[in-house]
Amino acid sequence: MPESNFVDYVKIYCRSGKGGRGSMHLRHVKYNPNGGPDGGDGGKGGSIYLRGNHNYWTLLHLKYQRHVFAEHGGNGGRDKCHGTDGKDQYIDVPCGTVVYNAETGKYVCDVTYDGQTVLLLKGGRGGLGNFQFRSATNQAPRYAQPGEPMEEMTIILELKLLADVGLVGFPNAGKSTLLSSLSSARPKIANYPFTTLEPSLGIVSYHDKQSFVMADIPGIIEGASEGKGLGLRFLRHIERNSLLLFMVPGDTDDIKKEYEVLLNELKNFNPDMLDKHRVLAVTKCDLLDEELIEMLQETLPQDLPVVFISSVTGYGINELKDTLWRELNSESNKLQDITAEDTLVHRDKDLSALPQELLLEGEEEDIEFIDMDDVEIEEFEDFEEEE
Repeated sequence: MPESNFVDYVKIYCRSGKGGRGSMHLRHVKYNPNGGPDGGDGGKGGSIYLRGNHNYWTLLHLKYQRHVFAEHGGNGGRDKCHGTDGKDQYIDVPCGTVVYNAETGKYVCDVTYDGQTVLLLKGGRGGLGNFQFRSATNQAPRYAQPGEPMEEMTIILELKLLADVGLVGFPNAGKSTLLSSLSSARPKIANYPFTTLEPSLGIVSYHDKQSFVMADIPGIIEGASEGKGLGLRFLRHIERNSLLLFMVPGDTDDIKKEYEVLLNELKNFNPDMLDKHRVLAVTKCDLLDEELIEMLQETLPQDLPVVFISSVTGYGINELKDTLWRELNSESNKLQDITAEDTLVHRDKDLSALPQELLLEGEEEDIEFIDMDDVEIEEFEDFEEEE
């Protein structure tokens, strides 16, 4: 697959900072030989946060950032000096990014709006110095706390496009042509399968300066939910869409059967997607006459709105926009968005398909981890006296 600036899948290793250790020190100076304990506390380790940023539309800036480390907290010192706090690390991601644990496949968090900050890994708390342990019965404690350890996790970041209407269809069904005719988007259009290799977004204008967002994804083939074609890579982009627009060419032998094949692929990928509102658009109707269109209407599914369109001649385009707007703003669709909010993104990731996904994205299956046994750990501070 040719290189593209659109990156919607990255795998990185994150590690928060460990807390600094507390100081064990007894003050002993010329005019105050029995000054008592004055060891300071250790600093807090840095945390790692995810932050939504609407200036990003892809995960390209994270593709080659394989490790994200927060700073460790500083150790406490004499004279009740507090250790420095470790610097936090913020990972800016586009809105619509979902995070999974790469080792277990568990859902971790979701970033959906600009400025949203989510704590990913918490930094370790700094240890208390011996000054904090002084008491009437223990006036010279000779011990202090070590800092809390760091947290680490390998995460998978997946970008799921935020759009109102998602286009679903086989290759060469006319999805890109429709998007280019309804919006200012200019996706690649050609007469061969899988012309579209990356999702495209377009803003569709409606009456009274209103609009909605439409997303075009690469074509789906039978078996896409099992990894055939490009479906496994891009099916996740229509999980967030409020409405699904199925597109089947009018010159297809059996329109209803092709629609059912597409519906079955969505069901195998994520059964919750069947709860979304659906509209069927029969494309390329400039090749059909009125009599044939009337005959086809009797064989089409009756459980969803059906619109006959032609993106080239403009036939049925206004009717399609009215139907999409009506379905998007129907009470049942709004109620579904409220009651079923976040049910899709909380679904854990199926790790059985992970090796194939990594292969599609050009990622290595393993990330080089730091062996903590090879890291030199500073020894505990000895008893000090100030001359």
